[in-house]
Amino acid sequence: MLNLMGKKTVLFITGSAIAGMAMLTGCSNHKDSPGLEYMPDMYRGPALEAYVDYGQDPYYFGDSTAEAQRATPSSRLPAAGTIPFAGKEADAAYNFPYPYPNTAEGYERAGAELHSPIPMTPATVEQGKAIYEKFCIECHGAKGKGDGTVVTKGGYPPPPAYDGPQLGTLPEGKMFHSITYGRNLAMGSHASQLNHKERWLVIQYVKYLQHDEKMPGEATAAPADSTAAASTSKAK
Repeated sequence: MLNLMGKKTVLFITGSAIAGMAMLTGCSNHKDSPGLEYMPDMYRGPALEAYVDYGQDPYYFGDSTAEAQRATPSSRLPAAGTIPFAGKEADAAYNFPYPYPNTAEGYERAGAELHSPIPMTPATVEQGKAIYEKFCIECHGAKGKGDGTVVTKGGYPPPPAYDGPQLGTLPEGKMFHSITYGRNLAMGSHASQLNHKERWLVIQYVKYLQHDEKMPGEATAAPADSTAAASTSKAK
């Protein structure tokens, strides 16, 4: 009888100790911790939030180690001067470290040296139009006359017309420079909205508007009355 009672006591003490250890093991000071989990890898998938490195599992390595790992970003800024690359070799021709500083000298150099790597075609002009209508039309207007809704309804000073004396002969390198850094006080930088390729595409549409919605070099048909008048004068 005594031995039976002793065995029960030992079993009770042992069970209590195991239960106590389990309770202590399951406790955590982390607000998101569910405590002791049975086989968490069976239902807790390995997921990472953007820009957060969850690091080591606190169940195995402790909360302090996990907290230190979670403070380390998983996505880092690219090294200075690197070229964004999305897997398409063609895009490498458009994405390059921009060598011209945001100065008057850089603006002039860009105008003299920088040229679009994209052949101008009706298809690229259409692509540029789609970008223009998202980012430029509000100020510059549908036809580039400087009469967008920001001007007509907002009361802001109009930007120069694309076919006017100020911008009519502006080199495409200066256009790219202006989109990259902004120009004067009215136009801000669009470098964060448009990548290099998109800037060149919208420039193609600007050039299209500068040429009265014709491709550069496309002949302008003479009006019928002027042709007739020329023939009449020759006949005389």
